[in-house]
Amino acid sequence: MAQDTVWQAFAAKNKLAIVACRFTDKPHDQNFIEDYVNVSHGSGQALLDMLAKFGSRTQHPELANVPLLFWGMSAGGQFNYEFASWKPERVAAFVVNKGGIYYTALTPRATREIPALLFIGGKDLESRVNTITGLFALNRRGGALWALTEEPSAGHIVGRSRDLSIVFFDDVLASRLGNGTTLKPLTEKNGFVGDYHTKTVAPLGDSKLPAYPTSWLPTDRVARAWQAVISDKDIP
Repeated sequence: MAQDTVWQAFAAKNKLAIVACRFTDKPHDQNFIEDYVNVSHGSGQALLDMLAKFGSRTQHPELANVPLLFWGMSAGGQFNYEFASWKPERVAAFVVNKGGIYYTALTPRATREIPALLFIGGKDLESRVNTITGLFALNRRGGALWALTEEPSAGHIVGRSRDLSIVFFDDVLASRLGNGTTLKPLTEKNGFVGDYHTKTVAPLGDSKLPAYPTSWLPTDRVARAWQAVISDKDIP
């Protein structure tokens, strides 16, 4: 993934470093349950330690403290979710991407204030779809600045999650970082609401939301891209 020219172009445009990680479990009898995803038990600290060492070796010590964007597929998305739950102060935005195993249900309030996209595949395993949908519904009720994004024609694949995530990260960076590296909070009412049932988007403001969960989106551009993906149309 670090060699993906699309991610490289995005990183160059935004003056970001790409760090690709690979974690593996010791063999166990339920290998679909990735123990390393439980980041507070060591894997999260391993990532932070590696960033600090890498920053020292490359004469970029700021890597030990800079905000992070998290994108990954399947277990990668699970890791992202759990890292954001563990160290929310280090996360500018994150993506959950069709994974099925999570250790945290209701996340800390600071995590719910991190903008996020949660992807499900319309043709993926029902257990994965139900799990992510449930996590979204629970945390969104608690004010999570998150969007549930179904790719109707996708199974357990990257699909268009990369392309929508790039639009999302691009807009979020501008509002979360501004001219510095300190993370800025986002205001919910300044975003957009995405209604999956009607497949519509609109400014949130002080409007009254329906009784069912709706998605929160940071900008009009992200909202329109989200609307295209859930409608199985091309991203504008």
